[in-house]
Amino acid sequence: MQRELETLATPSGAFTRPALRQRWVRILPIVFVTYSLAYVDRANYGFGAAAGLASTLHITESKSALLGALFFLGYFLCQIPGAAFARKRSARQLIFVALLSWGVLAALTGVVRNFWLLAADRLLLGASESFIMPGMLLLLTRWFTRAERSRANTLLIAGNPVTVLWMSAVTGYIIRSIGWQKTFIVEGLPSLLWAVIWLMFIRDRPEEAAWMDGESRQELNEALQREQDLIPRVVNARVALRSPLAICLALQYFLWCVGVYGFVLWLPTIIQQGASRGIAITGLLSSIPYLAAVILMLIVSSFSDRSGNRPKFIWPLLLVAGLALFGSFVTSRFSFTTSFCFLVVAGGLMYAPYGPFFAMIAERLPRNVAAEVTAMVNACGALGSFAGSYAVGLLQARTGNPRAGFLLMSIAVLVSALLILLLPKDGANHAVPGVDPGAATIYE
Repeated sequence: MQRELETLATPSGAFTRPALRQRWVRILPIVFVTYSLAYVDRANYGFGAAAGLASTLHITESKSALLGALFFLGYFLCQIPGAAFARKRSARQLIFVALLSWGVLAALTGVVRNFWLLAADRLLLGASESFIMPGMLLLLTRWFTRAERSRANTLLIAGNPVTVLWMSAVTGYIIRSIGWQKTFIVEGLPSLLWAVIWLMFIRDRPEEAAWMDGESRQELNEALQREQDLIPRVVNARVALRSPLAICLALQYFLWCVGVYGFVLWLPTIIQQGASRGIAITGLLSSIPYLAAVILMLIVSSFSDRSGNRPKFIWPLLLVAGLALFGSFVTSRFSFTTSFCFLVVAGGLMYAPYGPFFAMIAERLPRNVAAEVTAMVNACGALGSFAGSYAVGLLQARTGNPRAGFLLMSIAVLVSALLILLLPKDGANHAVPGVDPGAATIYE
């Protein structure tokens, strides 16, 4: 089966019909902007914390760390129900509602002054944004084949580092001009306007797109169905969620996200302390790792689609990222410049494998369960994000320096790299109990 799937992954079978080529310009730019807006409203908390959120609200550093982490607890809560709704009903409608709700909640972050109300707001913001990743990834599996999927996923997830890149360069200056509270409002409102654009231009399936002709729809659907025919069926999501494959992926992604989101939320604070610069310069320095991340994501996804072997484009990069975080831990005591260079390497390599990773899930599980498993994996990533952001922030507050936090992130990312090596090499055949390797895929 693996050899047949790798044959499908080769670029020699690329579509030539104009309507099929238009998918890349009609769908992915809107998907990219939508995910970017979601990331604006989750990543700006780190800049607010660096700009004095705790002192303005008269809360402790530990409570500030909790506020940053509560987003991810809310993000955990609705993943699987949201994925099930998207698969059975409509990913398009789900994300439309999510855009409206997270735009309002993100703006309220700059309005609310009471700690517990702000905690509730951050929790609900996470819950509203929990629909975005499983819904988007499900949508892309209906529009892009295996040979295209890592690149399509990367153009979605690149909204993460690209957003942090421009936010890092711009948000510091905005905060300096209007304050962190008004910055939350300014950066939250565009999601409300974008919700209308999303609803106008995105469709759940090729059959619903007026711009695609019948022959193009048929060619795309036949290619997608051939891929499904090569994947062993799984009776239902309950069986898939208990499988060793799903559990291993969930644990791996949990540890990966401990590193990634500890890095994202506390990088501005760490740089500001280490470099002793103002908030504007801190923003510029914070943007450098994300520029490296964008470049590496595009390169890795392209090679991954050509190869069809996803794990070899995941674990080596995470292994080096973990070692780079450890290098930052070791050198931070005596050289900010050396420690920062290690951070650039770590940030770029932690992001680079995202496209191949989520493509791998859809390629190892059939369509009737892949969305729910993706949601479970992403939900465990949210728990890792909660643990990473809270633990790194707490260690920062307790020790007064970033060293202990980076040691924690280093260990988590190194173990996540090793877990990828434990995945079965031949896909779902031996990974999911209760499957019929010879049967056609079942749709619920």
